Amino acid sequence: MAHDLTAICDEVWEHVVFDGHRHRSLMTLPGMRERTVKIGSAGKIFSLTGWKLGWMCAAPPLAEGLARGHQFLTFTSPPHLQWAVAEGLEAEQDWFRAMPRALARARDRLNAGLLAAGYHALPSDGTYFLTIDLEASGIPLDDVTFCDRLVREAGVAAIPVSAFYSDAPVRRIVRLCFAKDDATLDAAAGRLAQARSLFAGPA
Repeated sequence: MAHDLTAICDEVWEHVVFDGHRHRSLMTLPGMRERTVKIGSAGKIFSLTGWKLGWMCAAPPLAEGLARGHQFLTFTSPPHLQWAVAEGLEAEQDWFRAMPRALARARDRLNAGLLAAGYHALPSDGTYFLTIDLEASGIPLDDVTFCDRLVREAGVAAIPVSAFYSDAPVRRIVRLCFAKDDATLDAAAGRLAQARSLFAGPA
């Protein structure tokens, strides 16, 4: 508040948290209600990525300005999808309990497979991604090279985390999605285990 800042908070993962953790919005902290914009996503919390529907919450003066800008960025959002999301937020309270439990179980299943295969995965207390630390896993490849070889030689798609950096990227971390069924997770872990020897030395 000393600098009169407005906080724009990407809170699209607020319901996708595990192991007893709870999301705490910056908006709830003293003095932040009037200066925080909270962004949410139906795609993340309901696994409806293709719907491309989200929302923002803000005090009226902030919301008015954002709405004016938004009209020039988005032509339309299908009303029936908006209605469905509103119904889900209102009525599907069981989903908000069952969904994180199911994802945590999938995370643990993939993590166990990675550990057994000799990979070092970083902790994941939220989202639906696990990240492998290549250096800690004894793999002397950068993330882009690893991901390229992994998909070509093992048939497993991963994302190089350096893709999310504009400068000074971290090049030893790759991301795997665990929002999959058990058979897919087991197959991926098996392929990663078989491919482990391919990554033990220089490409």
